[in-house]
Amino acid sequence: MTTTVNGLDGLRSLAGKDLGHSDWLEITQERVNTFADATGDHQWIHVDVERATAGPFGAPIAHGYLTLSLVIPLFTQLLRVEGITMGVNYGLEKVRFPSPVKVGARIRLAASVVGVEDVAGNGVQSVFDFTVEVEGSAKPACVARPVYRHYA
Repeated sequence: MTTTVNGLDGLRSLAGKDLGHSDWLEITQERVNTFADATGDHQWIHVDVERATAGPFGAPIAHGYLTLSLVIPLFTQLLRVEGITMGVNYGLEKVRFPSPVKVGARIRLAASVVGVEDVAGNGVQSVFDFTVEVEGSAKPACVARPVYRHYA
């Protein structure tokens, strides 16, 4: 379910709130291969299906940074901000990859709003907690604390 807010006051009202979960997204070998081509990271644990199946994870796994990049489309399912001129990704305070994502697994994003503070230039800085969950796994694939800036 998407939370929609209007303007900076709408964002401020979200401080401390849980935004819920995105839909599940299956990680396909095609997506992993495309990411490998885009980044030049063709390590065998990602793209060599036969070797990876015999390797330490029992299957090819998604790149950690692929998993991280997927928080963007998943996050758009959780939050929509209207009535602003722009929003920008300001960076990350932390990122960890506690567990691999095997090809064929499904992931989803859980998000909450840590805080919202005013910044110069008629804007706010919002800090979130993101957890990328793997269906059927007790350990998350990724935990991150992204920072966004939105301007009126």
